[in-house]
Amino acid sequence: MGSSPALPGKALVVGGGISGLVSARELAAAGYDVTVLEAGAAWGGCVGSHTVAGLTLDSGAESFATRSDAVARLCTELGLGGKIVPPRPGGAWVQLPDGPRELPRTGVLGIPANPWDPEVRRTLGILGSLRASLDRLLPASIGGGSGVSSVAALVRARMGSRVLERLVSPVVGGVHSADPGLLDVDMVAPGLRAGLREHGSLAAAVSAQRRGSGAAAGQPTAGQPEPPNKPAKAGSAVAGLEGGMHTLVGALVADLQRRGVALLLDTAATSVSRTPEGWRVDTAGRVFHAALLVVAVEGPAAVELLETAVPAIAGKKPGSGPDVKLVTLVLDKPDLDSRPRGTGVLVAPQTAGIQAKALTHATGKWDWLAVAAGPGRHVVRLSYGRVDGASAQPTGPQTDDELFAASLDDASVLLGVRITAADVLGWDVVRWRGALPFAAVGHRARAAGIRQACSAAGGLAVVGGWVAGNGLAAVVADTRGHIGQLAAA
Repeated sequence: MGSSPALPGKALVVGGGISGLVSARELAAAGYDVTVLEAGAAWGGCVGSHTVAGLTLDSGAESFATRSDAVARLCTELGLGGKIVPPRPGGAWVQLPDGPRELPRTGVLGIPANPWDPEVRRTLGILGSLRASLDRLLPASIGGGSGVSSVAALVRARMGSRVLERLVSPVVGGVHSADPGLLDVDMVAPGLRAGLREHGSLAAAVSAQRRGSGAAAGQPTAGQPEPPNKPAKAGSAVAGLEGGMHTLVGALVADLQRRGVALLLDTAATSVSRTPEGWRVDTAGRVFHAALLVVAVEGPAAVELLETAVPAIAGKKPGSGPDVKLVTLVLDKPDLDSRPRGTGVLVAPQTAGIQAKALTHATGKWDWLAVAAGPGRHVVRLSYGRVDGASAQPTGPQTDDELFAASLDDASVLLGVRITAADVLGWDVVRWRGALPFAAVGHRARAAGIRQACSAAGGLAVVGGWVAGNGLAAVVADTRGHIGQLAAA
């Protein structure tokens, strides 16, 4: 069995997703001799690619939030700055039980900054907007206290069930694949409750966050970014890369190779132990030693791997994320040239007859992809799987054939254009099993406790969406900051 010597300048990263690759880059830049171990056969984690009908497409994340410059700065450093592109104008729609509506100009996770905005009023109705406007009259202590709160509890208390059901639930379901009643508001919308305490109402807190970021936050489909003093079209706080977000992974890997980082695929860590010199990581065929160890895998796997070496985290394994299925359809359908639903549609969970939680009209969203697809050809992606609290995992279509059949029916309803198997030039199903961070109520505090215990062990860091929050922007910013501290220490 091979073994690597324990040298003070050695660093080891377990996990080759975006957080692992970014960690390796930060450590290499600080002068460490870095090795990355990835259990799978490909780099990038949830930022992957697949080929459907001759088109190379994103199989996971296809955009990043622009509420911070974390991803844009990384892309620029990797020579991809000129490839950053905004989505096409048009914004997202929401499918409600009474039909489709344009998603209003909202601020954070569908929560409106102004309940009387015409688009919001059309979605909520007069009574819904009236109830939501009571938020400005309520004391800040309602929902702004120090106790842990779910997204649903906060929104319902401040603005009522109409806002929750018709705006927040579709957006939260599309972004986090879960019922807002299960999610920790401080994890999925950090700073929102602090803004409520500072500004006196939830609407004012949302407005302040929107002014600070220059656009709406937490939307999975998007339109053209707009200046900070103008309300952003729903879903406009994102950007992408010409050629797809997966090109970021290729650029990161190439950069690491130039820096001399050892990149090992199909190499799963089986155990971690503390040594007098640092850390020991065992795999099926080799033993690795390093002064610094970064564990960049999902929360449950990270705790399983580390709990023997760090007894303080034993038994504190966080919950697994939902199993998400993405169905990609490449269609010969000129009827979609008009982009009937903008960049895509979010589905309110109480909407009958639709099993998808969201649809992205990818060729309606990205000009570069429309050019690559060619005239009359369209790429549509539907996502399935949402934890609703009734069971550990969502029900619905499971097999590839069931998902394909459901996607044709759902796309027809959501886009308002009949789509049949005869229109399909190619299709694929991608499954992400528990990879999406599940920010359940109380998760933020538990994750912070696990990270603190690991840091106290010395020379050890845990990174990834389960501690940083959902989305590339959160992961990149958190990883660079945390690994910078580790390397400096």
